[in-house]
Amino acid sequence: MPRPKQGPRLASSPAHERLMLANMATSLYRNGSVKTTLAKAKRLRPIAERLITFAKRGDQASMRRVMRVIRDKAVVHQLFTSIASEMKERHGGYTRIIHVAPRHGDAAPQAIIALVTEPLSAKQATVKEAEAATKQAAKSDAAAAPKDATAAKSEKTDAAAKSTKPAAKPAAKKVSASTSKASKTADKK
Repeated sequence: MPRPKQGPRLASSPAHERLMLANMATSLYRNGSVKTTLAKAKRLRPIAERLITFAKRGDQASMRRVMRVIRDKAVVHQLFTSIASEMKERHGGYTRIIHVAPRHGDAAPQAIIALVTEPLSAKQATVKEAEAATKQAAKSDAAAAPKDATAAKSEKTDAAAKSTKPAAKPAAKKVSASTSKASKTADKK
């Protein structure tokens, strides 16, 4: 009999776990967030994000792959039309897990898994523009490097000529404590 190799399951069997995670994903897309245990939220995140990635593709094969997990056609339609269009600019990270207070009955760690509906910030767009500008500057510097090579060689020879001057004389040595004691005893005699 085959044994699961991923450790303990969230439910009694692998089939029950798959169905439970599919139902949680359906609730996540329908409501925007789900409050559950931390372990279930961590197991749901990769499944939910993979389904959003399929929805972003938007083709018939992707819809059939999503329909294997989510059986509610209204939720699949919502996923492919509204949720996928909101996530068009994102490259992953479609969900977030927020830790909340433990459950009162058994002190199980609770979490809220929610869709990230905020658009990408202006700061992230600015960072992308700055990276593109840095790449262009690096390319132009690489093109100008052979012209600057002769100037750099002349600067190196000037620096070498300056370094051949004799070094300054070292400062006078300080008298150590043991030699000063010896000189004091010699003075006393």
